[in-house]
Amino acid sequence: MDKFRILDLLELDLKENDALELSCIEGRPGLVREITVPAINRPGLALSGFYDNFAHQRIQIFGRGESAYLRKLAKEKKADTLEKFFSYEIPCCVFTSNQNPTDDFIRLSEKAECPLLQTGLSSSDFAMRLMRVLGNVFAPKKVEHGVLVEVFGIGILIMGDSGVGKSETALALIERGHRLVADDVVEIRRISGNILIGTGAKIVSHHMEIRGLGIINITHLFGVGAIRDRKQVQLVVHLEEWDSSKAYDRLGESENTVEILEVQVPYLLIPVRPGRNIPVIIETAAMNERLKKMGYYSAKEFNKNVIKWLESESARAAFLDDK
Repeated sequence: MDKFRILDLLELDLKENDALELSCIEGRPGLVREITVPAINRPGLALSGFYDNFAHQRIQIFGRGESAYLRKLAKEKKADTLEKFFSYEIPCCVFTSNQNPTDDFIRLSEKAECPLLQTGLSSSDFAMRLMRVLGNVFAPKKVEHGVLVEVFGIGILIMGDSGVGKSETALALIERGHRLVADDVVEIRRISGNILIGTGAKIVSHHMEIRGLGIINITHLFGVGAIRDRKQVQLVVHLEEWDSSKAYDRLGESENTVEILEVQVPYLLIPVRPGRNIPVIIETAAMNERLKKMGYYSAKEFNKNVIKWLESESARAAFLDDK
């Protein structure tokens, strides 16, 4: 990934439960320092003088306890520990609950050009939000050419060759009450090990390119209820021109998957030709995928019923032959 600096952290457009409410109170020259580790550290042991295995490369969090200890050091005029603390290359120090650093701490941080940040959030709340934000920033990611839509709660990535009708299919789905996440350029991140989250590029977010019509704004045309900022990728639908020489799956017994960022995602290949209602097929695929997540597999159930019927017919025929 590109370098991620303290200044980038401050400039993130975070809302609601992701907002960090950060402000820089000292050490602005150090805002260009790079964050290299998506983790945090509470430097209680370091402040007491124990620096073995000090995780200095992490963002240092100062809560009420650490701030009280800094005031104790200032009262006892003990700056040696703090001098050693700032001898390490620390990305930044964050004071939670609107706690303020001591004068000695500010002086030494300015000398080391280490930025001091402040937030009104509690230590536990801030730590959870920051870890979530850093997890997203440092998550493995890739860009796919396609359209990401939410259909009946299922995130569907529609892929296919240029001109096959991906955007037109997505537009029809939006008109039927479903939601657009991203068109043409879909950025996918892997978080929490095996969850794929798709988003759109900020510049073209919630816009679509329709051949013969141009660029349209989905929010303005269909309202804010027709869009989403992000959605988990739970199904990949690949559209291709109908090939009469190709044998397509008609029963759906096989569980096909495609690998994205080392995660296996359910995959459907849908042939396109005049007369086929692709949006309805994708809606049905979304509902079928929801059934699968509930443990019901239509194709397997059908196959089991057929086998049961054949066995019963065979048993009856054998019984009649014996008579």
